[in-house]
Amino acid sequence: RQNAFVGLTNLGATCYVNTFLQMWFLNLELRQALYLCPSTCSEYAAGEGIPKDKDYEPQTICEHLQYLFALLQNSKRRYIDPSGFVKALGLDTGQQQDAQEFSKLFMSLLEDTLSKQKNPDVRNIVQKQFCGEYAYVTVCNQCGRESKLVSKFYELELNIQGHKQLTDCITEFLKEEKLEGDNRYFCETCQSKQNATRKIRLLSLPCTLNLQLMRFVFDRQTGHKKKLNTYIGFSELLDMEPFMEQKNGVYVYELSAVLIHRGVSAYSGHYIAHVKDPQTGEWYKFNDEDIEKMEGKKLQLGIEEDLAEPSKSQTRKPKCGKGTHCSRNAYMLVYRLQTREKSLTVEVPAFLQELVERDNCKFEEWCNEMAEMRKQSVARGKIKHEEVKELYKRLPAEAGSPYDFISLEWLQKWLDESTPPKPIDNTACLCSHGKLHPDKIPIMKRISEYVADFFYRRYGGGPRLNVKALCKDCVVERCRILRLKNQLNEDYKTVTNLLKITVKGNDGFWVGKASLRSWRQLALEQLNEQDEDAEHSNGKMNGNAQNKDESNEEKREEEEELNFNEDIVCPHGDLCISENERRVVSKEAWEKLKQYFPKAPEFPNNKECCSQCKILEREGEENEALHKMMASEQKTSLQNLFHDKCRPCLGSWPQETDELYIVSQFFVEEWRKFVRRPTRCSPVSSVGNSALLCPHGGLMFTYASMTKEDSKLIALIWPSEWERIQKLFVVDHVIKITRTQAAGADPESALYTSEPQLCPECREGLLCQQQRDLREYTQATIYIHKVVDNKKVMKDAAPELNVSSSEAEEEREENKPEGEQDPDFNQTNGGAKRQKISHQSYIAYQKQGIRRSTRHRKVRGEKALLVSANQTLKELKIQIMHAFSVAPFDQNLSIDGKILSDDTATLGSLGVIPESVILLKADEPIADYAAMDDVMQVCMPEEGFKGTGLLGH
Repeated sequence: RQNAFVGLTNLGATCYVNTFLQMWFLNLELRQALYLCPSTCSEYAAGEGIPKDKDYEPQTICEHLQYLFALLQNSKRRYIDPSGFVKALGLDTGQQQDAQEFSKLFMSLLEDTLSKQKNPDVRNIVQKQFCGEYAYVTVCNQCGRESKLVSKFYELELNIQGHKQLTDCITEFLKEEKLEGDNRYFCETCQSKQNATRKIRLLSLPCTLNLQLMRFVFDRQTGHKKKLNTYIGFSELLDMEPFMEQKNGVYVYELSAVLIHRGVSAYSGHYIAHVKDPQTGEWYKFNDEDIEKMEGKKLQLGIEEDLAEPSKSQTRKPKCGKGTHCSRNAYMLVYRLQTREKSLTVEVPAFLQELVERDNCKFEEWCNEMAEMRKQSVARGKIKHEEVKELYKRLPAEAGSPYDFISLEWLQKWLDESTPPKPIDNTACLCSHGKLHPDKIPIMKRISEYVADFFYRRYGGGPRLNVKALCKDCVVERCRILRLKNQLNEDYKTVTNLLKITVKGNDGFWVGKASLRSWRQLALEQLNEQDEDAEHSNGKMNGNAQNKDESNEEKREEEEELNFNEDIVCPHGDLCISENERRVVSKEAWEKLKQYFPKAPEFPNNKECCSQCKILEREGEENEALHKMMASEQKTSLQNLFHDKCRPCLGSWPQETDELYIVSQFFVEEWRKFVRRPTRCSPVSSVGNSALLCPHGGLMFTYASMTKEDSKLIALIWPSEWERIQKLFVVDHVIKITRTQAAGADPESALYTSEPQLCPECREGLLCQQQRDLREYTQATIYIHKVVDNKKVMKDAAPELNVSSSEAEEEREENKPEGEQDPDFNQTNGGAKRQKISHQSYIAYQKQGIRRSTRHRKVRGEKALLVSANQTLKELKIQIMHAFSVAPFDQNLSIDGKILSDDTATLGSLGVIPESVILLKADEPIADYAAMDDVMQVCMPEEGFKGTGLLGH
């Protein structure tokens, strides 16, 4: 090692821990006290020593710290691993924490742990080294009564805003504060609130004075922490006498450590320590694994380059005199009381030294193993060098001599690597005929037969590719492709001119118009595919071939695309009947095209169209005419069913009848589609009322629900219209509502019964399932509406929402091409067989077949978010922050008048269901919030040291 100190491994984001460990290690009094702590190791306590076959596992924080200090003092390693200590504290190695908070909490934990020790030098070490006293003194302006509250401190927290020197910060810390107005002080003597003054008086100072510079402050405007990157000047000698209440002591301190945070953000960066060796007085920079002596020009305490500059106009560093320094990154200054006594000589206890020596032995063994491996590697390299030296001269094949082809990649590995290469694998450069592909020649090297014999004998592999391995068939095919590529532009002009000539007689051929428009592009793609076929079929050399299944799948996908002239092939493999899609070309033009598309389907001019397609076309025309006639008759017969206004309503029962019939609204919508577009939609042949019944045959709806929430699922039919429906359609189940009313009685006293009757058990199950669905959604849309001055920001509805949602849906569905009708509607088959369904299938049918329109009509100024029932309110606030640029702590959310405040609660438990509208009222909207660098740090509340061992005491 270059110096006497040992570094510490950064375990991810533990640089803040490493800086404090190094600083505490160089506090000799603290180190000596920790060494005096008795070990709980039973074997050592019994005088047996520590078994060599057993690893030492510290049990307490003190044991971890003393073992770590022993390694830092006498280890032969350049750096050691502090993971045992970090794990014992329960720290997250991937999360950077507040260094100042860590220092306070650890010192408190250490003090609490050492308080149980019998030895007073050990028990009181934290108080002796770091603990001082100050008093909060309040003086009544009326009677002059002085009230004093004495308190201990382990560090002084100094505000640096508006200051340039450390002494100014201390002066502000001790300055007098006036207590006036609402902040007046209750005086015990006056027995009333009086104006008063309050200040802090320093009573005693510790040996080690920790001064925390408050660089990390909370910014109320942005709602997160920020770093103050202002320069603060400090001297190597600090006289604290002017700040003390008693002036008769020795209060001159020497600077012993400067802790530094590199980086402009409070949420990221790197921690480094500049610490003075108490034995030599020399300064060192501790940067995790790296330790560097600071001398000459490098002795600039507290100065480290920032990881990222905030702007080009950087504040210039003030000039510093001898013995003074200034820093914009120092966040903690440590001063030691000046003394003429010689520094301590701290010896490592015997049992710890034994552990250190054991670790040093392991390290030396590892070093020896590495040296041996290096020696063996050098020996192998020499052997390889001799082999290469001998064969390299005989590698080129002389003219007229036998030769072999070998992979350039394999040859490169043989030349470069000291380890023997893998066996030679030439399969990747073979063509489909099992010979050397002509396109693979550039990645092969021709070598002499003598060297090839040596390679195959020494390393194995194959197949061998000699002079006879070149594939003649592939060369001929490559020439044909190249010739056609060069000839394509000329042939395109020739074919274009030939297409202008009118074909007479039966000498021509049918070609698809789409194929003619893109034949040159198709030909070029086909030639390129053939040209690149070698690359598709073969991967890298030496066995890394492409997956065969993947290449076969790609080929199948390519085959599914239409090739040349397949656009006029009917589903039966014959010539299609539509003459608008094809034209006749001359024999000369067809022969030119056949050169590029030899497998294209051929249809001479006199070829008859597909007879099956002609029959189907005639049948289709007849069916269309039949459907039009059927639709016209049904529309005339069922006028009331076609128009919503003419249908009865349960909410206002018509007086002219006591009986009404029910069908599903889905049946009505499908029938209307057919009547409006009989040529595009299939006719409806049956009324499927089984969807409205449970598996036991009972009705799933109450009379009350059919007048309210379930009214969109059913359609009411007049008795006269029901008779016509039974004649026109197959009805699987009759559902009837009957009104019973005594003569002269009030209409509101009427009784309503259904046939079949309601099934209470299934109805309850349906309601439970519906509620469960509303609470267990995964990807649902909700709407966030921003409120200004307690009023919704309402704007004109979007133009597409002027029509009712059901009409808009119908219009969209009617505009679908033929053959795209709703696949779930299964009523075209004449069978009236009832399908048995469970609760789940009923609800699935209700979602698909019977559309319940619950969509919220979104207005401008409102934003839709995709959410899940199990996500928390905190996560929703983060989404809202990105959508509206409002910080989570400025968001006031409510739904249906209920305030949403529990950030840990899930949306399902808060009653947020799909299509809900949540109102957002922002306290202080921040316009440029989305541009913040540390936005995720803001919205995710800091956990700090919650759950770690630092809070366990």
